Amino acid sequence: MTSSASPTSARTAVVTGASSGIGAATARHLAAEGFHVVCAARRLERIEALAAEIGGTAIACDVTSPDDVAALASRVGERLDVLVNNAGGAFGASPVSEASAEDWRAMYEVNVIGLVQVTKALLPALVASGAGVILNVGSTAGRIAYEGGGGYTAAKHGTQVVTETLRLELFDQPVRVCEIAPGMVRTDEFALVRFDGDQEKADAVYAGVAEPLTADDVADAITWMVTRPSHVNIDELVIRPRAQAAQHKVHRVHDDS
Repeated sequence: MTSSASPTSARTAVVTGASSGIGAATARHLAAEGFHVVCAARRLERIEALAAEIGGTAIACDVTSPDDVAALASRVGERLDVLVNNAGGAFGASPVSEASAEDWRAMYEVNVIGLVQVTKALLPALVASGAGVILNVGSTAGRIAYEGGGGYTAAKHGTQVVTETLRLELFDQPVRVCEIAPGMVRTDEFALVRFDGDQEKADAVYAGVAEPLTADDVADAITWMVTRPSHVNIDELVIRPRAQAAQHKVHRVHDDS
């Protein structure tokens, strides 16, 4: 393969964390809009299958690894239209008094440091496109605290502040900076990873909620955001299921039979 990940005539998008959930759905949606999508994630087999499905490019990349990020930037080449910083995650749900420093550090590394490393590496290519878009996948956890969520809310508040800072610093550059902040989204892995594979705890998050958001719902919104006219910046979009009025206010229907 050449140093460029796609034909120069195609609009190109990079999606990190593309091996599952919102990332994989976003890759599919962007491909349907005509983008050549660079699917970046640690699990190479998954992204190779996805890239084959959508006509994209798979690049193994751990966003917390400077070497992996440098290799990603080299493969992307000199021009990039859209960067979706989706790689992230929540690990554990302990109160602050019982916090695992290791879990907190891991969350900050992937949700903040990884995002910064990828953005820094790909920014020249985004500027070179003349109308680049950086879209960071945040969370409603980046807006409000809740019990047991200290490490994740701290990391996602970091995602939000990095986004705001980038927008200020790039105000005179041809790059838009956006954030989407989803609320309750049911994906195959997010809650399961958070609770270290405990399916019962993962299922309890969504218990009684008939229609949480899906990865496709969020991907559809992301695709809309990055395909607005180049002078239109969607600073932030908070998206929740109808059943979730706020972090603590969720309509659940329980079967009492």
